[in-house]
Amino acid sequence: MLIDTLTWRYATKKMDPAKAVPEEKLARILRAAQLAPTSSGIQPFEIFVVTNAETRAKLRAAAGGQSQLTDGSHVLVFAAWDNYTEARIDAVVDMMVAERGVPREMVAPYYENLKAAYLPRPANVNADHAARQAFLAFGMALAQAAEDEVDATPMEGFDPAQVDDILGLREKGLRSVTLMPLGYRAAEGDWLLGMKKVRKPLDELVTRID
Repeated sequence: MLIDTLTWRYATKKMDPAKAVPEEKLARILRAAQLAPTSSGIQPFEIFVVTNAETRAKLRAAAGGQSQLTDGSHVLVFAAWDNYTEARIDAVVDMMVAERGVPREMVAPYYENLKAAYLPRPANVNADHAARQAFLAFGMALAQAAEDEVDATPMEGFDPAQVDDILGLREKGLRSVTLMPLGYRAAEGDWLLGMKKVRKPLDELVTRID
C-alpha cells in the first residue's frame, strides 16, 4: 500500500551507478506526473528526462556536486512556464475540445475568465503559480517511484539559471523548478540509509476544525 512505500522511500544520498531504472518503470513515473491534478487542468510545465552523461555532469556541477545526478541513471527536470499567455491557454482549450468532443462554446467561457484573471498579473506571479503546479506533478512522480521501488532524490539545491542555460529552457519560455535523480540506492556510502524516518507527530502537524 502507498503508506508502506512512502515509509520505504527516503532522499537517497548515494546511488549505485551500475543499476539503471528500467524503461517500463520510468514510463509509470512519468505517467503519474502526467495524471497529477493542476489548476484548471492547464499543466503549465514540462518534464525533461536527462540520460546523457555529459549533460548530467553539467547538472551536477550546477547542483553543488551532488553525486546522485551522475550516479543515478536518469534525471527528471521539472520546468514551469515563465508566464501565462493567451496562446498557451488557448492551446489547453483546443486540447479539451479535441479530446472530449465537446463544443468549443461549452469550454471557452471558463478559460476566457481565466485569461482575464491571469494575463494582467505580473509574470513573476504567474511563474510562481506555474511552479506550484509543477510541484504537484513532482509529488506524484515521487510517490510512483516509491511504488516501483525506484530511489529518487528531490532537489531544489541547484542554480536555476545554470540549469536553464544547460537545457536551453529560457528560449522555450520555461524555468527550472526542481530536479529528481532516479536510480537505486548504493549498499554502502549513504549516511542516511537505514536511518529512522523522522516526521512531526500528526497531532502537531494536523489541526482538526469540527
